Amino acid sequence: MKSAFEETGKTKEVIETNYRFLDDKGAPPIKYVKSDIRFIEVMENVCSRIMQYNLHKERDGSNRFAKGMSETFSTLHNLVNKGVKVVMDIPYELWNETSAEVADLKKQCDVMVEQYEEVIEDWYKGSQEEDLTTYLCEKHVLKGQDTGLFDGFRFIRNATDDKVTPVT
Repeated sequence: MKSAFEETGKTKEVIETNYRFLDDKGAPPIKYVKSDIRFIEVMENVCSRIMQYNLHKERDGSNRFAKGMSETFSTLHNLVNKGVKVVMDIPYELWNETSAEVADLKKQCDVMVEQYEEVIEDWYKGSQEEDLTTYLCEKHVLKGQDTGLFDGFRFIRNATDDKVTPVT
């Protein structure tokens, strides 16, 4: 969600509201970065972005979920392309389908976004000075629970391979 707001927050676009009422004066233009339209677009699409990820069972921790085909399935596809008969419990047609784990993450995301929509909206309509991860996760979702995971490091996303890694 944070990256979705960052991506859409770089524009200088304005939304013209040229409606004329009794005084023949239209409302001033609205900056897209503060508009309800941007908020709605991000909120409606943020969880569907999870579907771009695949489960990489050969990896550990947060790196288990990443964009692109896992090394295992890449190797299996290469074998099939070379004519090797590969027999698995999963039909070939389903090899590229979304895994149950990723689909479950999307469902959990949908529930969380719906549950915390007002909190996210308060952050959005506020100054947005505070980091969204801190505001949403530490102060609301995990309020009163152990937030040690967030102490001393943040996550960065590598632009070339989209891996997420913690940084201190």
